[in-house]
Amino acid sequence: MKTVGIVGGVGPESTIAYYRLMVATWRERRPDGSYPSIVINSIDLKRMLDLIGADRLEDVTRFLLEEIQRLSRAGADFGMIAANTPHVVFDGLRRGASLPLISIVEVTCRAAKAQGLKRLALLGTRFTMQGRFYPDVFGPAGIDLIVPMPDEQAYIHEAYMGELVPGRFLPGTRERFGSIIRRLKKKEAIEGVILGGTELPLLLRQVDGQGLPLLDTTRLHVEEAVSQLLTPGREE
Repeated sequence: MKTVGIVGGVGPESTIAYYRLMVATWRERRPDGSYPSIVINSIDLKRMLDLIGADRLEDVTRFLLEEIQRLSRAGADFGMIAANTPHVVFDGLRRGASLPLISIVEVTCRAAKAQGLKRLALLGTRFTMQGRFYPDVFGPAGIDLIVPMPDEQAYIHEAYMGELVPGRFLPGTRERFGSIIRRLKKKEAIEGVILGGTELPLLLRQVDGQGLPLLDTTRLHVEEAVSQLLTPGREE
């Protein structure tokens, strides 16, 4: 059986969701009573965010490569980072890692293409909404990404870091996010929304997006990981 390694703790709530969803997805696809082989390395979120906030991206890459190496030593056959924001350095991680990595951005782009979506809102942390790592993947695929207005971005980032990461999912925050999505649909003609933060699905399960598809990056990432786990490998 192959083993997936997860860099988690970024943040803790979504790491729990990753584990639960991976087990559930595995059991849906292999209903024989078995369970997937998973190694989770829960890292220091504050250390990573401080480095990203200071634009010390080379240090972020070195830090995460060390944590990925721990997964490799633990026997992981491939790895993934249970968050969107660290993908700001994904290209460097892919080049330097000792095991294959699954990109949350690439799997989300494939899902958008499969649904024929061409104009999507991107929600996430400030680093995700303002970074290049989503446009650099979606642009060549012919998909336009729309981010909220600066004041909306500030609200989203503050709510994300101050509420969602610590595990607080409040009705008022859910409604405000919903109003931002509805404005983007009306003013920007978006066709769907990328939940570009792995805590966002925990908040927005019941949001009124006026019929827009919500691309759950956590679920898409997990589904790809389970597909790779179930693909015959070295011992199968």
